[in-house]
Amino acid sequence: MWAQVYNPTGSTVLSTLLAALPVVALLGLIAWGKVEAYVAAFIALILALLVAIFIFTMPAGVAIRAAVFGAVTGLFPIGWIILNVIFLYRLTVEKGWFQILQQSIGGITPDRRLQLLLIAFSFGAFFEGASGFGTPVAVTGAILMGLGFSPLAAAGLSLIANTAPVAYGALGTPIQGLATVTGLDPYLLGAMVGRQLPFFSLIVPFWLIWAFAGFRGMIQIWPAILVCGVSFAVPQFVVSNYINPWIVDIAASLVSMACLIGFLKVWQPSELWLSPALRTKDDSALSAPPPPPAIPQATPEQVRMSWIPWAILSVVVIIWGGQWFKNLVNPIFTWNYPVEGLHNMIQKVPPVVAKPASEGAVFAFTYLSFTGTGILIAAIIAGFVMKFTPGQLVRAYGQTLWVVRYSLMTIMAMLAIGTLTRYSGLDATLGLAFAATGVLYPFFGTLLGWLGVALTGSDTASNVLFGGLQKITAEQLGLSPILMGAANSSGGVMGKMIDAQSIVVASTATGWFGHEGTILRFVFWHSIVLACLVGVLVMLQAYVWPFSAMVIH
Repeated sequence: MWAQVYNPTGSTVLSTLLAALPVVALLGLIAWGKVEAYVAAFIALILALLVAIFIFTMPAGVAIRAAVFGAVTGLFPIGWIILNVIFLYRLTVEKGWFQILQQSIGGITPDRRLQLLLIAFSFGAFFEGASGFGTPVAVTGAILMGLGFSPLAAAGLSLIANTAPVAYGALGTPIQGLATVTGLDPYLLGAMVGRQLPFFSLIVPFWLIWAFAGFRGMIQIWPAILVCGVSFAVPQFVVSNYINPWIVDIAASLVSMACLIGFLKVWQPSELWLSPALRTKDDSALSAPPPPPAIPQATPEQVRMSWIPWAILSVVVIIWGGQWFKNLVNPIFTWNYPVEGLHNMIQKVPPVVAKPASEGAVFAFTYLSFTGTGILIAAIIAGFVMKFTPGQLVRAYGQTLWVVRYSLMTIMAMLAIGTLTRYSGLDATLGLAFAATGVLYPFFGTLLGWLGVALTGSDTASNVLFGGLQKITAEQLGLSPILMGAANSSGGVMGKMIDAQSIVVASTATGWFGHEGTILRFVFWHSIVLACLVGVLVMLQAYVWPFSAMVIH
């Protein structure tokens, strides 16, 4: 068994810088924009292997196994979700149903700002709550692109919108993961997150429209933004604090969509915003894929039919996200493979954990309960409803696989990096640097959650990665471990928009391949500023308003 080493050079600063090298290289190469995303990911993976093996003393065979394990988990479940969402989207485009859907949404409101609130924020939050793991960005990015938004607006704004709901994504999976590694009550952790994120459920809709249309464009529709934010934030608080952390996003998103659509029946802005591009310089439409051909005005029956594929998808992902469904099918339709030479061959040691603990490495191939499998089944059902033949579906699937091939390769390489950094202890070295900030720890501990999501692409993975460290450090500093555990998850949601996997999902959903660097540069400072605002809130909860950090359930 190999024990992780957190300061291999004897210098905390140097070890931290070396541990950060792979992720800095990855983000730097993507932002540079001169190399394709999959090339940047493979370069960063090679760099991560070199640092892990030659600096952090990880045995080479173990390091390679960890990277391969990560690549496979990148394909299942994340790549599997993207492939099948894009498959469904392409089917609806081919039959012309997506263009009818576009007309129907335009019938609710032709104003681009209001379409963003409805689709990117409220509708996206529903898919985050039902399935998570890239689904909301894949769905909303594709829909916004079909509605005529520029590729940068569709991709970047989908990423910004998919923040406030993330901590309760996939029916509360991040909260459950945090509770598992900390031993804390998931209801208390979920309630504490519900004392933090509702503030940002109010802020993010305003932020989203400001990023798209500027301050003046935002102020023109402030009543609708307020309705959208309040109708999401209030249920988010109430459900998380007084019911459970599992159904927060689904309840809040349904309330938000209903309130916003109802409000738009009695209120519309005096000046419509019809431009599909960002108010700032946005030339992305010049490199966008060609739009589908225009269609005649649809009948009410055609409009109802156009929503059926997405209704089928919504029902299926709710079923597939339920724990009862997983408990039903996983005992039968699962293949568990302990990775030989990696499983229980690595030991985490203090101060990252309270006592030495071995790291498991079991690939759970739950092939039926994967969200992507549910999406594929929904796409096949929808395909038959749209009167595709089996042969046409097979051909369309092959074409989709070819379209997203580089995206799948990129995601596999990125997950390989994230998994390797976890097993090699590189991420723990970065976490310890944040934990050494003393009285400022509530702020930097929140940013640790942000870093975890930026590294792994998942709030759940970040919670599993740093949850134990947050608890130990909070107890040593006399802070509430529930507060800091929740801060890890709440801070992490703002890292979701810059993690490399999400950016690739966004570029794939919008068909804007090869422009991942442009997307990253657009969302990066939004992510940093919002994460810092979460950190300030947690500082206030820790020292100024400690009563707000007291949760009674």
